[in-house]
Amino acid sequence: MSRIAEIERKTKETEIFIKLDIDGKGSAKLDYPLGFMSHMLNTFARHGLFDMELRAKGDLEVDQHHLVEDTGIVLGQCFSKALGEKRGIRRNGSCLFPMDESLARAAVDMSGRPFLYFDALLSSAPLVSLPKEDLSCPPDTVYEFQTSVIEDFWQSFTSAAGCNLHLEVLRGRSDHHKIEALFKAAARAIRFACEYDERSRDAVPSTKGSLPGLNSPVLIV
Repeated sequence: MSRIAEIERKTKETEIFIKLDIDGKGSAKLDYPLGFMSHMLNTFARHGLFDMELRAKGDLEVDQHHLVEDTGIVLGQCFSKALGEKRGIRRNGSCLFPMDESLARAAVDMSGRPFLYFDALLSSAPLVSLPKEDLSCPPDTVYEFQTSVIEDFWQSFTSAAGCNLHLEVLRGRSDHHKIEALFKAAARAIRFACEYDERSRDAVPSTKGSLPGLNSPVLIV
């Protein structure tokens, strides 16, 4: 049975559409206005082997927070919807992922109970890049990514997906490497948690006999 979900969210601040196939090959088709975040979402899809189509726009003239946070909400909702009653999945997963000088750890439980622990050791400095075609561009065209929104993304993801997620950077120097290692670790942990347990394909992995899903009252999105 295919585990595919499509969700569109429209507010006065953002418009986001995501189609997610949990059992994909890591293909990502992204139309996303924040280059660094697009890179992270592509990395997430590739390492999780999730196929993802994403179109998004938002009020970037205000801040990057609204768009990134709402992206986490929609992506989390897609996971919850695609997993359904979560019958037969492993439910939890973990990954320790090194990226050059950085080392990140992720552990997840698709429990239906949202909780995020986040400690990425990030500095307050934005990631800065210049357009490739013109490195002498005026200062107002410099692209700055606010690293503080990464925690906002994962907070909204866990709330919408209904998962317990622990993300931490154990060591590192480059904020780029720290964040990317976190996304890779999270993707692989979530991938393992969502995969089927061949010894228990017909059972919900809980002594309660059920796990909360997308419409559970515990979700605050």
